[in-house]
Amino acid sequence: MDFLRWEIVLAVLGVVVPIAAALYEFIVVGRKRLGYRVQMDTTATEAVHSRYAGALQQLQDGDGTRLVDPSFVLLRIENNGATHIDTDDYAVLPDDKVGIRVRFPGRRVAGLVVTELSDSFLRPCFNEDSGLSVRDGVIELPKVPLNRAAHYKVLAALERTEEDGVPGDNGEAFPEPEIVGGIKGGVGNGGVQETESRTGASRQVIALIVFLVLVVLGQLAVSLADDETPAPLDCATGRLTLTGSTAFRDVLVDAAASYRKTCPGSDFRFATEGSGQGLRTLDAAGRDKKAAGMLAFTDGAKGDGYPQLLPRPLAFSLFTMVVNKEAGVQDLSLRQIRDVYAGRVTNWEELGGNDMPVRLVGRFSTSGSRKTFQRHVLDGRQEPPYSSDNCRERAAGAAEQGPLRCERNSTGEVLDAVAGTPGALGYSGLGEASGRRDLLLLSIDGRRAGLEGADYGAYPFWETEYAHTYGEPEAGSLAASFLRYLTNEVGKDVIRSHGHRPCAELQNPVLCRPVARETQTEASAPAG
Repeated sequence: MDFLRWEIVLAVLGVVVPIAAALYEFIVVGRKRLGYRVQMDTTATEAVHSRYAGALQQLQDGDGTRLVDPSFVLLRIENNGATHIDTDDYAVLPDDKVGIRVRFPGRRVAGLVVTELSDSFLRPCFNEDSGLSVRDGVIELPKVPLNRAAHYKVLAALERTEEDGVPGDNGEAFPEPEIVGGIKGGVGNGGVQETESRTGASRQVIALIVFLVLVVLGQLAVSLADDETPAPLDCATGRLTLTGSTAFRDVLVDAAASYRKTCPGSDFRFATEGSGQGLRTLDAAGRDKKAAGMLAFTDGAKGDGYPQLLPRPLAFSLFTMVVNKEAGVQDLSLRQIRDVYAGRVTNWEELGGNDMPVRLVGRFSTSGSRKTFQRHVLDGRQEPPYSSDNCRERAAGAAEQGPLRCERNSTGEVLDAVAGTPGALGYSGLGEASGRRDLLLLSIDGRRAGLEGADYGAYPFWETEYAHTYGEPEAGSLAASFLRYLTNEVGKDVIRSHGHRPCAELQNPVLCRPVARETQTEASAPAG
């Protein structure tokens, strides 16, 4: 269950424990509380004889008897609660003037004096009729009203007595004093609690700090160990197969990797074997009720024959002609390119290049890139027939007339064949060809592949990239979510990084065509 995740548990503990500690401190512990502290308990006997001991060696009782092993005790009585203490709060009978009695096992109190008052108005609380006295060797302290943090101190002189089980003169320490007294409604049983010096942090504060540090370290460890990034609302999980255009494959690979980082529960499979094959694969999967996890991408519109497939324009894509470096050409006109593919030019020397035969590398008939090339560059004409397996010599049985032409299954295979075959000429998506240094990108009529040139009709080799679904995908499906991702800011950045232009950035995103082509369409429309 999500609400029991460790980071949530630790966060709750980090909030609840300090609040509980504060409530305990100020509501429970902070009630009426009377405390005491022994600030000094030392003997007056000398460990090393000194002639300067003076009066300390002559300490006497009231009757002139010298004290036996005299000692001094400084006792602090304080209100360390959150509420003031009144005379009626002492847990004694109303007519008893004594609020606290202090006994020292093994010792008898020989005399005392009040040495310090936190407030001068406490002085009348210790007059002769207040109850302050020493009775049977026990200190009796009056019922002193104390505001918050108020205190007083008592200095007492004591001497050792002979009691069974109590240390004598063998150097052992005397037992702690016994405090008899209490506060009505006080903390715990209302007894007088021993307090500690506040020169440093208390054990409770140190324990709370250590706990909070452990909580923070625990949250850090959990966050570092947890690979699951919380997904945004538009994320979807499952598996999605991306098929179709090989020219658009690199865009899909990068976009899928970016989507997975945002939505870790998603998985993508790539089966790009050409636009036509992608359409057939999606259509067949739809008829078998298995198309919910599949998208097909094509270079250009789907054409006729797939009534169940719904197209969505994604990008205005650029293509380029590519040529082997040994051909000795970098720019051809549309007329020259058409002459080459028509067989009217068979050697590059005829076009001002090197003395080398022209070898054409094309795509299979199902390729969207091939259809784009034939439609926009060859003006609707077909490429020459297949005549070579290795792109260098004619295959057995191939016609001797016409240009030598081989076919490859993907954009990457075309680029490899052109780069490795002297005099080879082919075509590719601009993004895939741009990173190659082993071949040349051919200019057409002096124009290299570019969005601006294509947008205004100066560069002819472009196409609209479509994504296809079999019917409308469910809104919460991975297919629908990934399509939305391709059209949002991150997806558009990926498309743009591969040299394409997102349809949303064009003048008419629905048609996703260059400005010049839209103008031509409007001009040729019949008048109404």
